[in-house]
Amino acid sequence: MTTLRFREDAYIRQCSAVVTNVDERGIELDSTVFYPTGGGQPGDAGILRSVAGDIPIANTIKGDRPDAVIHVPAAGARVPAVGEAVVAEIDWDRRHRLMRFHTALHLLCSIVPGAVTGGSIGEDKARLDFDVATESLDKESIQSRLAALVAGAHPVTPRWISDDELAARPELVRTMSVKPPTGHGRVRLLDIEGIDLQPCGGTHVKNTAEIGNVLVTKIENKGKQNRRIIIGLAAP
Repeated sequence: MTTLRFREDAYIRQCSAVVTNVDERGIELDSTVFYPTGGGQPGDAGILRSVAGDIPIANTIKGDRPDAVIHVPAAGARVPAVGEAVVAEIDWDRRHRLMRFHTALHLLCSIVPGAVTGGSIGEDKARLDFDVATESLDKESIQSRLAALVAGAHPVTPRWISDDELAARPELVRTMSVKPPTGHGRVRLLDIEGIDLQPCGGTHVKNTAEIGNVLVTKIENKGKQNRRIIIGLAAP
């Protein structure tokens, strides 16, 4: 079992860990702060610090088990031994920017009423695709409402509900292309108080004010009733 420390606190930047497995995919630890690629959010980068020599981590992906996280070393990095003690440390500036983007997309989701057909988060921009008609989207209006929600300083809190509770509330699931993982007894929700509530396993800031200046940079037509809204972030 791997303790996923980012699940309860996205602000933990490092943790002590022990290498539990090494294969061609990468390195597994008994505890990690590294978020693996999923839900449109990129996996973390960072470093595994060790007395035997540091190991730069270029990416993080999901493994075969629900709790498995594989730390993908940079090209040419040394291979650690199973049982080796390390300190896992994420690239915090990069992670925090992804957290700001991810939370901003939840705000965007609360503004646009259509179902979400896709989305992705990058270091320089993020986007959501919606099943809506072109005439229902106004760039200036969306920009203004996003700015107001950010300035409103709304608390952002993760919480859990059971699989049965989620099944009884299908309206919580906004995404058409990706369904929340069930079958493990409970599902993680992201709650922006009074604004947005939906299943999400990603990392987010604690308050909307932390997002900073978010900009709607473009709205694109990606097919019949499929509209892509792209956002950017100014420096915090």
